[in-house]
Amino acid sequence: MVFLSIKQIFKTSLRSLLSNKARSFLTMLGIIIGVASVIVIIAVGAGAQSLVLGQIEGIGTNLISITPGKSDDNGPPTSVLGIVVTSLDDRDLKMLESNRETIGISHLTAEVSGSVTTSWNGNSYSASVDGVNKSYFDMSDTELIDGRFFTEEENNNLAKVAVLGYSAKDELFGENNAIGQKIKIKNNIFEVIGILDKRGQVFFQNVDNNIFLPVKTMQKNILGINYFNNIAIKVDESVEIEKAVSEIEVLLRDSHNIKDQTGESDDFTVRTASELIDLVRTITDALRYFLAMMAGISLIVGGIGIMNIMLISVNERTREIGLRKAIGASNKNIVMQFLLESIFLTLIGGIIGIVLGIIFSWLIFVVVTYLNYDWVFKVSLFSIFLAVSVSALVGLIFGLYPAKKASKLEPVEALSYE
Repeated sequence: MVFLSIKQIFKTSLRSLLSNKARSFLTMLGIIIGVASVIVIIAVGAGAQSLVLGQIEGIGTNLISITPGKSDDNGPPTSVLGIVVTSLDDRDLKMLESNRETIGISHLTAEVSGSVTTSWNGNSYSASVDGVNKSYFDMSDTELIDGRFFTEEENNNLAKVAVLGYSAKDELFGENNAIGQKIKIKNNIFEVIGILDKRGQVFFQNVDNNIFLPVKTMQKNILGINYFNNIAIKVDESVEIEKAVSEIEVLLRDSHNIKDQTGESDDFTVRTASELIDLVRTITDALRYFLAMMAGISLIVGGIGIMNIMLISVNERTREIGLRKAIGASNKNIVMQFLLESIFLTLIGGIIGIVLGIIFSWLIFVVVTYLNYDWVFKVSLFSIFLAVSVSALVGLIFGLYPAKKASKLEPVEALSYE
């Protein structure tokens, strides 16, 4: 009985693959794309997750966010899903303001936002405009390079004053002095009173491009609404955060005339920075692994392509199979020969896919870093192990049928095959 060593089998497999390079490459293409996609998606997911979590952690763990709409513990508020919810308004802000000392609030701001076109001296600029209280700037440690912030008195009086982000000032005024100038925002004339220092990216948004208005002015004169998109609270470092959350929830239920204290009837969501970190981590993990699974479908498509090519290879090499069996090769030898060829194809494709995946992940890192995002380049060993394991498994599974078919050929029939 003839026994083929692994070395001989690999030599034969390699010779077979190299005899038709174009077909072999096209066969591996599905595996290459699938493996590269899995690595890139997991790497991009890890980079995006670290970016968001880093920004949340950077603002401190003593931040509490109140958003309109009810959500469960593991999901985002209704308002985040694009549904307009109007359950937060000025009465809630006043209720919280009157209980600052009881809760231990150091900073408190309401927020609304929108995108509008602004202009100065014939120069137009499409900007994100945020309505905030003066406390917003204190809470975010924002600094001025010129001018001043607006006051709570100006907010209450619906004053038409604006503070420009660093880049927004350059877009509108260039090298010209902006302080005291008048800009037009949705048919309203605003006086520029302050220019912010550079801040960069915050939650995937370059806040240097933003324009800030008093929140009440933004509500009445720009958006025509009487509700808030968000209320942000920063409590003293000495305050027990969970106790503060409970006190805020009780106050808001009272403000909204909600008798149920279990939270089931709440029309708002109160979250701490720590809860937000956990939520973001859960969502991004689920999303990137789901996308990786979708990308992995191409591995199955590639496996079907390999099975098809291996079946063609069996037909093309029928006489060779007959000759091997005639001189003593066993069915096991034949199965091993074609199985290893199939696995060889997928492993080569997998290795190429890994290299391409790492290269594309690095290029994404370079581009995103160039755009001033705090991105990390992270290709996990898990993603490489997963890609290699799946590709080898695909080769084994989809190579088994052609290998079995080859082993069942009778020597006499195979030798007489034309």
